[in-house]
Amino acid sequence: MPNPELNIWGVAPTARYEQLAAPFRPLFAQIAAQAAEADRSRSNLADVIQQLNALGLLRWRLPAAYGGHDATLVELLTLLTELSAADSNITQALRGHFGFCEDVLTSKHPAWQAKWLDKLSQGALLSPGITEVGNQTRGEFETRIHRDDDGALRISGRKFYTTGALYSDLINITGTGEDGTLYTTVVDLKTAGVQILDDWDGFGQRLTASGTCIFDNARVEDELRPTDQRFAYGQSFFQLYHLSTLAGIARRAALSGADELSKRARTFSTGNADVAAQDVQLLQVIGEVASQAYAAQAIAQQAAQRLERTAQYVISHEQPLNDDDLQVAQAELEVCLAVNPVVDATLAATTALFDALGASATASNKALDRLWRNARTLANHNPRVYKSRIVGNYLVNGLLPPAQWRVGVVKG
Repeated sequence: MPNPELNIWGVAPTARYEQLAAPFRPLFAQIAAQAAEADRSRSNLADVIQQLNALGLLRWRLPAAYGGHDATLVELLTLLTELSAADSNITQALRGHFGFCEDVLTSKHPAWQAKWLDKLSQGALLSPGITEVGNQTRGEFETRIHRDDDGALRISGRKFYTTGALYSDLINITGTGEDGTLYTTVVDLKTAGVQILDDWDGFGQRLTASGTCIFDNARVEDELRPTDQRFAYGQSFFQLYHLSTLAGIARRAALSGADELSKRARTFSTGNADVAAQDVQLLQVIGEVASQAYAAQAIAQQAAQRLERTAQYVISHEQPLNDDDLQVAQAELEVCLAVNPVVDATLAATTALFDALGASATASNKALDRLWRNARTLANHNPRVYKSRIVGNYLVNGLLPPAQWRVGVVKG
């Protein structure tokens, strides 16, 4: 068995990382042990997410004065890779929350920032409410925000990909105001007029609660903020979050493949040893899967170093920055460079692990197929075929990455 004191996945990103990560690892081990059954039975993850919240994971990026650890983005994304190696559903369910934390940390409005630092320090958990499906015009939102006769803000509309909503207290939602401006605000998921549907039916990431939220004249508790006030490196952050999650899935493929091979009793007469764990070809397969996982993490962490620099630059800047700021654009380009190598490595790892195992590895109770399904689903979130084009367009024509992308129908 491997020596538990040896870490082959790379040097810790900071001198303090091991100390910060240690309290989470026993829970991560429990999560990993239950992940296959959770996927098979479509278990609700609310309890384990609350356990992570109690350990302080959701506050990691916050200042120490608010119960956080002032964690860098590199530290956070490295820890989330570890969590993803246990169960990537949980990491994905928390993506919108950590994005909202970046909004708070970079805000140039002290009163709003202080209010949310306080709420986050008390364990508030948020999910995202941005995407709409259907035939709405690209760049616009059919979700509407208005004031009622008493002057209270209300919101009506329908959102999809509200990832983690079933596990959250609040939702950070985007809608169109009465003046036609796109705003972001926060709605309590328990308030009257809010309905959460567990209707996410993708073949991967089944437990992320990424379905529909319906808002029927629901009361808005937070102030309205124009969407252009959101943190400028959001596009890079959310994409790199996926890459860190994928790196964790690749690691799980290596670990699960190794575990299965070590326990395999039956061998083929055409093999190289009487014990599968001594078959040099099968060992090579596991080693190659581990190399793919190592490469995925190394690439993601390299991009995270750039994103951390950009985040510090944005936080220290007195005024909000746009997507076309050169440092923001540079982070986007590095993340675009990282996308396809990480995706390719993870998809390869989650396929190749089966080459070291027998037909029994496809048994549904092992749920090893979930690793490929989860990776394939995450890789589809932000079309990766565009990422290399964006880099090529910059290198050839000097064009910076496009502004925050929107999904919808182009209408004539």
